[in-house]
Amino acid sequence: MSVILQIETATTSCSVAIAIDGNTLAFKQVNERNIHAEVITLFIEELITKANLTYNDLDAIAVSCGPGSYTGLRIGVSTAKGLCFALNKPLIAVETLEAMATGFINAANVKIDEGTLLCPMIDARRMEVYCAVFNANGEKLRATAADIIDENSFSELLSDNKMLFFGDGADKCKAVLGSNPNAHFYPAFENSASHLTQKAMEKFNRNEFEDVAYFEPYYLKDFIAGKKAL
Repeated sequence: MSVILQIETATTSCSVAIAIDGNTLAFKQVNERNIHAEVITLFIEELITKANLTYNDLDAIAVSCGPGSYTGLRIGVSTAKGLCFALNKPLIAVETLEAMATGFINAANVKIDEGTLLCPMIDARRMEVYCAVFNANGEKLRATAADIIDENSFSELLSDNKMLFFGDGADKCKAVLGSNPNAHFYPAFENSASHLTQKAMEKFNRNEFEDVAYFEPYYLKDFIAGKKAL
């Protein structure tokens, strides 16, 4: 039996899940800015207690590793690494956009036809998003990138394919791309630690672990500090 603690803090959603043998047993999340550091350890403690487990029962710690919020990623990865060091457990890193695609595919209320393309989006600055393109089976077709969205974005793909855009970066792109009949938007989709379950289990079975001492989040871009309010 494999028991994996899963952490998602790459966006405004702060979420923790416990999965056993590739099935999500329980998860807890809140979608609110600047609250991750306050609640992440409380969520972990609550779920472990609720599942009648101890920390030593965990077989691995999985974390959504980015791209996403610089501060959110630091909190999630630091928490995961701290647990791995303290418990001597392996660390599993799951790219955030891959987890989003898997979570969207597994959502019971979304029917995805063969040939439909999926584009998870994470809000960056202004009209910029972190995104990638996947097929209906969750296979990545276009590499993760930081894209500035305009009326020509994805034009070649949208000319021949139905595309589903989702995540907290999708809403601001609707005004630019929404006139295309092949573009469909699901901005209400929220990141969840439960979306890591499939990828985390696959990596666990392959013994695909990170070096806890040297692992860093996948920022994609350099951090740019905002100006302090006077």
